[in-house]
Amino acid sequence: MSRQRRLGTAIRAARCARRMTQAQLGLACGYSASAISRVEAGALRPTERALLLITRVLDLPLEALGLGRPATLAQDVIPDQEDAMLRRQLLVAGMAAAGASALSTTSAAAARPDASARIVRALYEPETSEATSLQQLKATLSSARAQFTTARYRQLGDELPGLLGSAQATREALSGRSREEAHACVARAWVLATELALKAHSDVAWPAADRALAAAQASGDPVVQGEAARVLAITMRRSGRPVAAVDLLRRTADSLATARDDVSRAVAATLLMTAAYTAACGQRRGDALDLMAGAGDAVDRLPGAGVRPGTPLFTVDATSAQLNLYWIGVHTAMGTPEEGVLYAARITPGQLPTAERRARYGTDCARMWHNLGDQRRTFAALRFTEQVAPEEVRRPALRALTADLLYAPAAVAGVREFAARTGVS
Repeated sequence: MSRQRRLGTAIRAARCARRMTQAQLGLACGYSASAISRVEAGALRPTERALLLITRVLDLPLEALGLGRPATLAQDVIPDQEDAMLRRQLLVAGMAAAGASALSTTSAAAARPDASARIVRALYEPETSEATSLQQLKATLSSARAQFTTARYRQLGDELPGLLGSAQATREALSGRSREEAHACVARAWVLATELALKAHSDVAWPAADRALAAAQASGDPVVQGEAARVLAITMRRSGRPVAAVDLLRRTADSLATARDDVSRAVAATLLMTAAYTAACGQRRGDALDLMAGAGDAVDRLPGAGVRPGTPLFTVDATSAQLNLYWIGVHTAMGTPEEGVLYAARITPGQLPTAERRARYGTDCARMWHNLGDQRRTFAALRFTEQVAPEEVRRPALRALTADLLYAPAAVAGVREFAARTGVS
């Protein structure tokens, strides 16, 4: 790896660790977002002034980059043997919660790393992969998407590093329209990586979403850009930035809503649902209700009240059943779970197109009943989730819910065995 690419990798790692977008960093140092992207890719050498501003904004001393002073940028070289150490130092400092410690060379590395650690590897120590045909890449991506929608997250985590490496190698080997299509495949692979990290409540979701959006923008495909914006907004919400997340989702939805094709308008509808839930989590009731009303109107305008499994979106769907599912989460987040009961009753789980969505129904119902103080129904919803997607109940949020049931004053039959099965006790 060249010196400029190593420098770019270090800057990207530090930026993502601080949860900044390329546009935010560029604004602080007088560069555009695309220029920062080129710096991070090693294609553009920053000026002395820009480098000083970048390191100042990121609180990253030049010495940490292997550069003794600004003027040495053109001459200094980070030795190869120091490169891996530099990346590990940045990852450990900024992304410890994401499982970056699995990158160490201690005996713990011999154990199978979790999905978050494998995503970290794909981000900063990507697998060396050979380019493949665009057709084969799309087939591999479709297979990975199937792992997500059937809630086989462990298998998806195993396959993602290879998929990401292959996608990026294929993109580099192509040009013109084929390269744009490969950009879209890269973006969707990073969308899957972000979705997986979000399931684990891992901070690695932030840099993964950043990669997804950068590739999506390069693809020029507004649908893919909408998919990437959605997962980035979720990471923003999880990071305590719900207002900015809602703004991003609104703007992206508006840009897609006027499109003539059904898929673009369906993506816009899902973005409005995500924005509504984000507003609800921020206790902005008026915004949440308005956004859900807008999402409902958007779904009603789609053929057959939604984009059905025959023409799927990438990781979600825009249907009346999906809308009802979001209403459960919105009301629970706003502190009115009793209003979510009506929407839960409208859903026939079999109407939801994938195991992942059916598991989301079980999860949202469990949270709803938990907030209503009904432990028996909470446990029934958790059991349903286990039946449709066994890996889902091992997620941190559901393990916490199981722990609440386990240590509740009134025991519910079967909870202790369930807790043992899911690793809570």
